[in-house]
Formats: sequence, C-alpha cells, structure tokens
Amino acid sequence: MTHMHVAGSIHADTIAPGPQWLRLPEDVNALLPVLWSTTVERDDEGILTVGGLRATEIAERCGTPVYVLDEVDFHRRARSFVEAFAGWDVYYAGKSFLTTAVAGWALADGLFVDCSTGGELTVALRGGVPGDRIGLHGNNKSEAEIGMALEAGVGRIIVDSFDEIERLGRLAAERGVRPRVMVRVTTGVEAHTHEYIATAHEDQKFGFSIASGQAKEALRACEADPHLELIGIHSHIGSQIFETHGFEVAARRIMTLHAEVAREFDRELPEMDLGGGFGIAYTSLDRPESPEQLAGALRAIVEEQAHDLAVQVPRMSIEPGRAIVGPTTMALYRVGTVKQVVLDGGATRTYISVDGGMSDNIRPALYGAEYSATLASRASTAGARLSRIVGKHCEGGDILVRDEFMPADIAPGDLVAVPGSGAYSRAMASNYNMVPRPSVVAVRDGALHTLVRRETIEDLLALDLGYDPVP
Repeated sequence: MTHMHVAGSIHADTIAPGPQWLRLPEDVNALLPVLWSTTVERDDEGILTVGGLRATEIAERCGTPVYVLDEVDFHRRARSFVEAFAGWDVYYAGKSFLTTAVAGWALADGLFVDCSTGGELTVALRGGVPGDRIGLHGNNKSEAEIGMALEAGVGRIIVDSFDEIERLGRLAAERGVRPRVMVRVTTGVEAHTHEYIATAHEDQKFGFSIASGQAKEALRACEADPHLELIGIHSHIGSQIFETHGFEVAARRIMTLHAEVAREFDRELPEMDLGGGFGIAYTSLDRPESPEQLAGALRAIVEEQAHDLAVQVPRMSIEPGRAIVGPTTMALYRVGTVKQVVLDGGATRTYISVDGGMSDNIRPALYGAEYSATLASRASTAGARLSRIVGKHCEGGDILVRDEFMPADIAPGDLVAVPGSGAYSRAMASNYNMVPRPSVVAVRDGALHTLVRRETIEDLLALDLGYDPVP
C-alpha cells in the first residue's frame, strides 16, 4: 500500500484482488497457531474459545467490541523472555498496553516496567511496581513528570535532549537526589519496518546521534553533572522487526561508543539497553523469532564486540512490549452489514462492517498495518471469499483488516475475532465520532475479569462543559 494521498492511504490504493502472499485457505475455519494466544481453539460446534470460554458467551456478557486478553498466554510470554534473557534485565514496554493489573503481572513474572509518560508511571506505581523497577522514557518530559520520577525513585531515566539533561540535573539538585541516567542514542540503523515506526535513523525526534558526535557530548554532559549518575547507553531501532541484523549493527556501534567513553572517562559504564521492537505475527506472512533465538543472537554480538574492544560486557537490558502482550489479545466484533462492491474489471470485494473500527485500532489507518480475522461465533461450510473488514466510522480509511478470506455466508449478527490486538490497540484508542472505547477483559480457566471497563457516552459528556468560563 502507499501513503500518497492526503485523505488517506485507501485513496492511493490500486485496485487488486488481494496481496500475493494471501492464500486461499483449504478450510476457512482453520486457525493458524502463530496468530493466536495459547488457549484459543474451536469447540465441537466450531465456536472460538479462549481460556475455556466461548466467544459467544464473552460477547453476551461483555458486549462488543471487546478486547479479550488470554491471561495464561501473557504470563507464558513474559516468563519466556525472562528465561531466555537470563542475566539481562527485561523491561516490559508499558506503552504497548498498561493497566494496574498488567503492571502487577509484569512484576510477578520478573519483568521491570518501562514508562514513557507521567500517566504510565502513575499506572505502574499504582499497580504495585516499586520505583526502582521502573524506567522512564520520553523525548519531552515535563518538570512535573521528572519530579514524579525522582520522588518515586525510578531505577533509571533515559535522557533524550540537552535541555532535559540540564532540567533533570537542576531538579535532582533541588531534591537532593542523584538519579541513575542513561543516554538514548541514534545509531543510524533504519529498521526494516515502516518509516513511521523506524526510530534509529537520523532525521527523527528521538535520541542523540552517534555519527554527529552529539551522543558523546551528551554522555560527557551527564558525566560532568554531580547530580546525575550516568549508568549507560540506550538504543532503540524501531518496531515490528523480524530479523536481528539491525540490532547487530546497532550493537556494534553502541559498543564502540561504550569503549570510547570508557577510555575517556577512565571507567566502563555499567549498563546498556538494546531497546525492543521485536515483531509478532499479524498475518500468515509474518515469521517472528522466538525469545530464545533473539537472546542467542543478541548475546553473541555483544560478547563478540566486548571481546574485540577489550571491555567487559555491561549489564544488558531489552524492552519488549508488543512481543509479550500483542499475541495475548483478540478483538471481538459483531457484524452489522455485509456489502458486495464491484471493482474495475468486474471483480467484487465483500465489505464486512463491524461495530468498532479505527477508534479501537488506528494502526491499519495510521501506517497500513495488516491484520487477520476469523469467524468466531460458528463454523461455516461455505467457501472462502476475499473480504475487507471495516469499521463504523465516517472515514473511507476506516479499515480493520484490509484483506482476508472469510466465509461466503458471513452475515449480520456473526462475531469476528481479530488476533494480535493486545499491543497499541486499546493503548492508541480514541473517541472518534464520539464512540466510547471498548472494555478490556482477561480470561483464565473459564473466569472473566474486567481490566478496563467499557466507556459510556456519559463518560464522554462528563468532559463536555458546554460553555463554562475559564477562571
């Protein structure tokens, strides 16, 4: 797809029957395991189940749309990263999806928690995460956010600008504390991902460039400030990355910088962070690596570089978010209308409209993210038909699943499940068209628990003050 039209990518699309990688399924009811959480399966009647509960029962009890999180799967994925990266610190990237319950789960599973705003920091703390197991990111931290972090005693603050270094040092001096600080650097490595979510190239807002010399200058500034404890270098090269080559190139450049400042400062910085961005499977085309594969590749390059540069391996850390919570959750929708649209050349496409849309998953509209889907409320004996699953919003680009083979007999009232909805769906949700955001429920061993309740129109109207004068 392209992004050439100001009104959105859909207006720049060429008419095509579907992407070449999408294959006509032999069985439209079959589930591709890599797309779904651990406990998802179909029962004897073909109804999708998760955690021992039918999708139909979840929809009846919770309404739709609803995000359904497989709690068993969350813990399994979290612990697999901790085990694979034993000896490293694993920070759960809270920006992907964070509630007080999820923060508590992360802590119980041995994870640290990474926050990028004061709001996320508040949620993590309220979820019981000790300050020293929290890291604070952000390219424009306010004085209030920095103050909150200092008072909470966060374990590390990742600085992102010279303004912030000065601000942090001043606020730390006022409070008589000495926070542990990492410097975020840009390595010049552009991840093999969409340009909107590739963050290590030079022309973007995050970090200090190694190539320009700013990274070393920032490290010097932190080292010179007596109110800051410089502990290391931080890098993040992008999101939804399926190969370790980019990490390997970035690690070489960071380790070289690490060795250079060790000689200059006459000490080796004790820590280093390689960031996150590990990809998950959204479609049958995606081939994510396991935590074990990632750990093996990243350990090897860090140890090799340390040997070649004659330095010790620092205390390493990573920051998976999507790779933990993304596959745990499916979004469950109810079909409202089904429409056959005639395309150029006489082809047709089935448009399946559901009761959610870009307000509960902006990623397809924002940067062309691809998703999969399945009929969740029954089995079908009909053939497969190329379909597009769209939302209810007043926007041509309101697309949830651009291309998927769905049963030809799908009809209003059916339930559709979209896997891989745990990361950046609820976290980026909006109230476009004044639509309340869905609830998030966790399911385990046949029991449902509400993590985030469904918004109501009353919630939205509570913010509408009419014409209230500003004091």
